[in-house]
Amino acid sequence: MSGKRTAVYPGVFDPVTLGHLDIIKRGAALFDHLVVAVASNPAKQSLFTPEQRLAMVREAASDIRGVTVDIYEGLTVEFVGRCGASVILRGLRQHSDFEYEYQLALTNRTLSGIETLFVMADEKAAYISSRLVREVASLGGDVSALVPPNVREALEEKLGSA
Repeated sequence: MSGKRTAVYPGVFDPVTLGHLDIIKRGAALFDHLVVAVASNPAKQSLFTPEQRLAMVREAASDIRGVTVDIYEGLTVEFVGRCGASVILRGLRQHSDFEYEYQLALTNRTLSGIETLFVMADEKAAYISSRLVREVASLGGDVSALVPPNVREALEEKLGSA
């Protein structure tokens, strides 16, 4: 990957949403290579296993050029370093995201020197969160306008159809 501009877009992606895909597409346009990094944190209670989330993101992003999807545990900055990336890509949906993301970006830069690039969410997807998707799906609501088709199917299989 020598000479390539590589960034890592880390997240839990439980599940991946259309908002995440928007950030992935725009990140792929900004960098030669974008690694979507699915976080595996055994301490966190997730609806889907890390392997299921990895498979869903891979399928949803399969047609986006320059994107690979991987799974990782531990510090994000260590994974970013192993990827040979120099930038962490993060999406901001609303102003309330900024405080936490700013603190995280400064910590990551202090620990590793790695910069964080913030991309504003598309206004059509800014309201979508994985938590909201899980809640709507668990109550039998239609999430087809919020997630890619493969994720909708996985949610229906996991939680039962509406």
